[in-house]
Amino acid sequence: MPRPLRVAIVGAGPAGIYAADALLKSEAAAEPGVSIDLFERAPAPFGLIRYGVAPDHPRIKGIVTALHRVLDKPQIRLFGNVDYPSDISLDDLRAFYDAVIFSTGASADRMLDIPGVDLDGSYGAADFVSWYDGHPDVPRTWPLDAEKVAVLGVGNVALDVARILAKTADELLPTEIPANVYEGLAANKALEVHVFGRRGPAQAKFTPMELRELDHSPTIEVVVAPEDIDYDEGSIAARRADKQVNMVASTLENWAIRDVGERPHKLFLHFFESPTEIVGEDGEVVGLRTERTQLDGTGNVVGTGESRTWDVGAVYRAVGYLSDELPKLPFDFVSGTVPNDGGRVIEGGEHLQSTYVTGWIKRGPVGLIGHTKGDANETVAKLLDDHGNGRLHEPTAPAEEAVPTFLRDKGVSYTTWNGWQRLDAAEKALGVAQERERVKIVAREAMLEASAGED
Repeated sequence: MPRPLRVAIVGAGPAGIYAADALLKSEAAAEPGVSIDLFERAPAPFGLIRYGVAPDHPRIKGIVTALHRVLDKPQIRLFGNVDYPSDISLDDLRAFYDAVIFSTGASADRMLDIPGVDLDGSYGAADFVSWYDGHPDVPRTWPLDAEKVAVLGVGNVALDVARILAKTADELLPTEIPANVYEGLAANKALEVHVFGRRGPAQAKFTPMELRELDHSPTIEVVVAPEDIDYDEGSIAARRADKQVNMVASTLENWAIRDVGERPHKLFLHFFESPTEIVGEDGEVVGLRTERTQLDGTGNVVGTGESRTWDVGAVYRAVGYLSDELPKLPFDFVSGTVPNDGGRVIEGGEHLQSTYVTGWIKRGPVGLIGHTKGDANETVAKLLDDHGNGRLHEPTAPAEEAVPTFLRDKGVSYTTWNGWQRLDAAEKALGVAQERERVKIVAREAMLEASAGED
């Protein structure tokens, strides 16, 4: 009797779950069917949704509801707290599965090549996001001693970082932030947050909704300088071609012409300022030096030679995420991606048999969460084409029970989908006690304890 197509997905964030969903909706899901195992390094699933989205964005976190329905399907198993490659290697995966999809995302900070990035008080945005989202693998404390702070970048991550730095801890208390994050933010001394963009309003990468949300806080005064509102032919064309670009520019224009109010925390959005140096003294950040830029007619900018030093005590670099290299797979260190053709991993000009990628490890850390769905559909289509044409390898141990036996024999304390539901219930119970929806459990050991039980 034919057996189901066995697929391993490494990474149980949105990209991996969308790939599982695409497999389940394919013709291959009919007899003899598909059998999918998701492997996740953290004890809990959902990746970027749990550990990359700001806690005051419950609307975006609502995507979890749709992902939850996928993981509820009987053809899918979750193995959490399993690290690739230390707990399970590519050779191991090939022994158990017909195909492997890597959807490991991007969690590191892309480097900014200017002097001073290594000073105390110079931080990667990804590390700060992991802290305030309660990731189990980062320190429980964060230094928030600076009264004036710079954030470099004009994307949604930069806005999240700036907003969290500018909000009060009590504003964020109704969210799922754990106690250590609340205590850290309660001690935050920041009164001014300065966000810097190298180009102009029409080149900002904010989404309109994210931008407008900055102004909703009763404690944050958003300030835009009138001289930072400027457009050239390329900028005007961009506004005409993209409704969202026009909405962002219009919002910034409106803020630039209004009077500055009395809200206690000031959040400045600066354009046409290119960071050239993080200024230090005795090994610590004491300022940021920028060069004024101007538009060149195409929407790009050139330097003017005019320099300014800003009085700030901390700098957060939100200039992009970068994926980690995956052992046994080829890697492009410039783009931070695994070389691929539509999701098929390419090594030496040839497809690495039965090996695929999807999400940010496939195309780089750009776009919104929903964009990973198209990635997943494309990758799964390639996988199924290879399956239909006999190009997948034959695993030596395809039985489903072989995987949990292997992990137990290695002493891996893995979590399951039922374990996630127990952890989910425990976090919600903590929230009820504080009249909140949820309080996130942070420590890995505590997550494993809450997940434990009979499946």
